[in-house]
Amino acid sequence: MKISSLILGAAAAGCVLGVALTPRAAAVISDEDFNALRSMVTNQDQRLGQLEKLHEQDQQTHQQDQQTIQQLEQRLGETQTLATNAAQKADAAARIQPIHPIPSGVMSALHNFTMAGDAEVQFGKAQGSHSTFALADFAPIFLFRANDNVLFEAGFDVTLQNNTDQNGNRAAGSSTAVDLSFAQLDYLYNDYVTLVAGDMLLPLGTYSERSAGWLNKIPDDPLVRDLLPGSGVGIQLRGAVPVGQSGQMITYSVYGANGPSSSSTNGTANAGELDLGGNVGDTPNWHANPSAGGRIGWFYPWKAHYDIELGVSGQSGEWSDLGNRLWSAAVLDAAIHISPYFEVKGEYINTWAQTDDAGTIHPDGGWVQAGYKLAGLNWDLPVVNDIELVSRYDAMNDGQGTKTDRVTAGFVYYLTNTLLFEGDYEWLHSRGPAALPSNELVIQLSYGF
Repeated sequence: MKISSLILGAAAAGCVLGVALTPRAAAVISDEDFNALRSMVTNQDQRLGQLEKLHEQDQQTHQQDQQTIQQLEQRLGETQTLATNAAQKADAAARIQPIHPIPSGVMSALHNFTMAGDAEVQFGKAQGSHSTFALADFAPIFLFRANDNVLFEAGFDVTLQNNTDQNGNRAAGSSTAVDLSFAQLDYLYNDYVTLVAGDMLLPLGTYSERSAGWLNKIPDDPLVRDLLPGSGVGIQLRGAVPVGQSGQMITYSVYGANGPSSSSTNGTANAGELDLGGNVGDTPNWHANPSAGGRIGWFYPWKAHYDIELGVSGQSGEWSDLGNRLWSAAVLDAAIHISPYFEVKGEYINTWAQTDDAGTIHPDGGWVQAGYKLAGLNWDLPVVNDIELVSRYDAMNDGQGTKTDRVTAGFVYYLTNTLLFEGDYEWLHSRGPAALPSNELVIQLSYGF
């Protein structure tokens, strides 16, 4: 449009100039002026020709641009059509996906098998006895994931021990003992409910599930844990329900298990015959009613690495083969973390056992344990920053006249996050007919994998 206006303006100017100058030029123009005027007109003609060529090129370029735009618009439309078709196909495929588990015999992409666990080597020196390597233990845990919501886990405890004769006296040689710690099937019904069946770790307190073995920062277990079974054959429902958006939650578990039994072979249920781990459902086990138990807990984190957890749990059921004696337990547990460096946790355990010869006995006790990682001091010392100081107080009353108090002080040196060198000294005060040995030094190297 601009080039056309320039051409028309130049032509009009030439015409006006010609009309204005013609009469006068006829009278006074010279050959030189005429030649100059002719040269000027020739130059203007050349310039007009160049402008026309540029205008034609601009039109061609404009047409090419229009064709390119049309091609791009066509390709964009095709791409949008393909995307729409793909989305429709994906939506249709999602609607026809099976909602039931994959049939047996068809391998899932999540099919997986893993081994975890821990191993320990322990050295001890009790007062009045020789020092010795007291423990060599290997505790593998096999984890199997069949699909998204079916899991299986089993734990074993493999230990090396001295041989004994039928009377319990020292015999020649050594042997390896293999114990099944637990073996359970987990079915994740939904986000809030998990079904557990098999030889289950029992949620009586939190120690058996969270602190035993390598996870325990002190080489031996609290005394009072001997009053509770660690596992039991049965079925359990467990899960957690969130409260608000801050991470607070209520945890729960409800279970039925065979429960304790009697070690007697003649059907008696005397004090001292309670067997917390021997009832797996075979004979001699004549009481028909299993134990029932459960735990409810409250977990509250108020910021990262700062949280508190409180729980109450219990179990009750028959333990005599005749089904006429009850055993019950109640456990209070608590744990608190203040910063990544300091924690305190503990349990109080109270049990009741009806007996044939001593009435109802009440074994009870508790423990509290604290740990502080020296990295919290910000001393920037490599060795010091890898040390955690630990201490524990535990006490137990066996309900039959023996009471024991123990104070433990020690350390954990983290060679790596999973390789721990632990050492502690225990001051033991025990009195009664079943009094325990006195002070002891324990050193342990443990590895979790």
